[in-house]
Amino acid sequence: MKKQNVTIYDVAREAGVSMATVSRVVNGNMNVKPATREKVMEVIKRLDYHPNAVARGLASKRTRSVGVLIPDITNAYYSGLAQGINDIAAMYKYNIVLSTSEANEDSTRGVVSSILSRQVDGLIFIGHALPERVAEEVKRSRTPMVLADDADPAGSFPVVSIDNEAAFAEAVEHLIEEGRQRIAFVGMKEQMANEDNPRYAGYLKALKNHNLTTDDTLCYEAERLNYDNGYEIAQQLMENNVDAAVVVDDELALGILNAFQDQGIAIPEAFSLITANNTKLVGMSRPEISSIEPPIYDIGAVAMRVLTKLMDNDEETTETVYLPYRMIYRETTKS
Repeated sequence: MKKQNVTIYDVAREAGVSMATVSRVVNGNMNVKPATREKVMEVIKRLDYHPNAVARGLASKRTRSVGVLIPDITNAYYSGLAQGINDIAAMYKYNIVLSTSEANEDSTRGVVSSILSRQVDGLIFIGHALPERVAEEVKRSRTPMVLADDADPAGSFPVVSIDNEAAFAEAVEHLIEEGRQRIAFVGMKEQMANEDNPRYAGYLKALKNHNLTTDDTLCYEAERLNYDNGYEIAQQLMENNVDAAVVVDDELALGILNAFQDQGIAIPEAFSLITANNTKLVGMSRPEISSIEPPIYDIGAVAMRVLTKLMDNDEETTETVYLPYRMIYRETTKS
């Protein structure tokens, strides 16, 4: 037999108080006599009453929920960001509505629309590029949003990230100092379609500083940030005599590394590799992969903290918060 839901009316009747009093107790309002509070709490426990979060949200115009859009929860980098977001959300008593999206604009728009329809108080967007139409939809909804590890060329939303332009420029500079001449950039399509994208801009900046040019045989589009896609791209790198690569994702980089080794190409003597996220994968590979090291957990945590301030109207900002990064050179580079 299906259990009948206990309502706030049932609690009020059983405790002999008004529904407003029950509501004040549930919401932690201290303007209730201790004896009354104790009586109401006893009834809540006995009846196993669980407040309806949706109804409470309609009354307060707050749902205490935050939407988080993530490209791939199985990716170690994105799951690390999500952990930082979740921990700070729990600290401030927000629930997370976690959704994933394919790496295309139509899918992203559909997922964001679905999240917004749940009346979330705020949104955190994680990815490599915020589609313009998605940004417009969020602005129309007046929902506060923070971008984690993303870029917003329009400057409409606050961003929490590392200085990816500086990091990628530093990585390419290191490869040039090793004597590499044909250095590839391996990233998502939306990154290479926009020279304002920080990662791609850093790559181009370093090449320009050394009078090295880039062409179609040095830019490689990843359809998915996964091992298999990296392995496939490696075949193209070999065919085009690429002698080094900077890669936006560790799993992608691992696929490239193993493909080169399967062909008997010496690493780093004949080919150097630097990846971007320094997840546990880079230390599990043989040889270990050189990497930019962003503070993954902290990016997620700070993004959530910035969002709490926006939702509470504590501050209005669209500024970028840069967290420090490190370069860690391992066995896939010469030094």
